[in-house]
Amino acid sequence: MSPAEETQSQDKPVPKGAITVSQINADEITFLANRYWAPDTVSSHEPYNPQVIEDIYRKEICDSRHSLRRIMMLEFSQYLENFLWPNFDGGKSSRAHLMSIVAMVNEKFREKVEVWKVFEDNPVRFAEFFQRVLEACIEERAVTPAAMREQTALLVLVNHCFNSMEVELCRNQAKRLVSLAMWSCLQPKRREQELNQTPQWRKFWKKLQKREKTEQMAKLRWERHFLQNLMVKFINILETIPAEGPICEETVRYCERFVEFLIDLEALLPTRRFFNTVMDDCHVVVRCSLSSLVRREEGNLFAQVGLLKHSSYSPSSLAISHNIPSSKILKISDTNV
Repeated sequence: MSPAEETQSQDKPVPKGAITVSQINADEITFLANRYWAPDTVSSHEPYNPQVIEDIYRKEICDSRHSLRRIMMLEFSQYLENFLWPNFDGGKSSRAHLMSIVAMVNEKFREKVEVWKVFEDNPVRFAEFFQRVLEACIEERAVTPAAMREQTALLVLVNHCFNSMEVELCRNQAKRLVSLAMWSCLQPKRREQELNQTPQWRKFWKKLQKREKTEQMAKLRWERHFLQNLMVKFINILETIPAEGPICEETVRYCERFVEFLIDLEALLPTRRFFNTVMDDCHVVVRCSLSSLVRREEGNLFAQVGLLKHSSYSPSSLAISHNIPSSKILKISDTNV
């Protein structure tokens, strides 16, 4: 490159929010990467130290309120591939380690780069990781800004997994949460009503009952009730938002993301068939429509609940959920109108 061309390239304005090479080289994360995980300094790496993850999560993610710029720096350093994932242990790794992986996966999706390949070499460990994510999604925690930021990040990752059903790794984890077996969380009368509409499902239901083993029941029951428990938790959080006065922005963001999550589950053929009935049984659409948030100015995006209502009660959705011919569904719809 000629001196004139070099000067010209240096004079080009840096896009707003972009990280420059000089900033990367001078950043504390780069120095840490060189000490512990950068691929070009392998020969001089210090031994693995879990405290590094604790410190990075507290300082770079929590204290910065999940700053996009700091997470971008971590992603650029290949933090997930070279340090977080190789050292993750489903039974021993800390919450900070878990949440750091969640943050990195979500950032990869935001940047639209390859995500799941790094996990494919160890599907057993990924299953342990995903189970930890699910457990963290429904644990009882105080509704604080910090907790809501974490809950939102967890929810976004679960949604990414459901939206990646074409990937075997994700499909194996997601499908167990949305099968016919999830109807075990319905009230008996409601379940009978649904099974009566589709005799072939009753046959599958009986087979499920026969195949169940006592030693697996606790795990199976947990999986079958997961989405119901998650929706109950969402409703409880939604009801903490007052009709007037101060409002927690992070709680609003969580509620918005949750409605997006439900819309996506309704939009996916493998998930909505049985999930739609469970969502209806939880009265989620009704509770959202009656909430304080939907009437507040801060709840503009939460108004997507109208789209959720449409997708959950549309003729096509009902036809898929119950294997009822569309013509019959349309007649039912016209009668209701």
